[in-house]
Amino acid sequence: MMGKKPPQESPITDINVTPLVDVCLVLVIIFMVISPLAMQAAIEVASSKARAAKGQSAIADNVRVDLDEKGGVSVNGRKVSWDQLGYAVKKALSASKDKLVGVNASPAVKVGSVVEVLDVSRQSGATRLALLNP
Repeated sequence: MMGKKPPQESPITDINVTPLVDVCLVLVIIFMVISPLAMQAAIEVASSKARAAKGQSAIADNVRVDLDEKGGVSVNGRKVSWDQLGYAVKKALSASKDKLVGVNASPAVKVGSVVEVLDVSRQSGATRLALLNP
């Protein structure tokens, strides 16, 4: 009696893509959950559009804060110390119709200084903030 020969096993040469698809789907779900959280901490920047101004004040009526590379700060052309920045911005905003503060910083100024000026301006009563080109 002749027995059956065991089947010959050939090596598996196909690529199994199931684990790859599983990992990709998990990464997509992780990014979908994390992306709204990352967007909440961002600063909203609105692009300017060319249109006719209706009832808005002139640029000279708004508050302009200048930062120089030496760490000095000035409000509407007058040098102030960092301690007096909030008071100076609040005083200048009292004469402004739009309550707009424009920040002009030289390229050598650190981003942290610009963010600090934006925070102080918002706390001093500014309703609109703008970053100006040097």
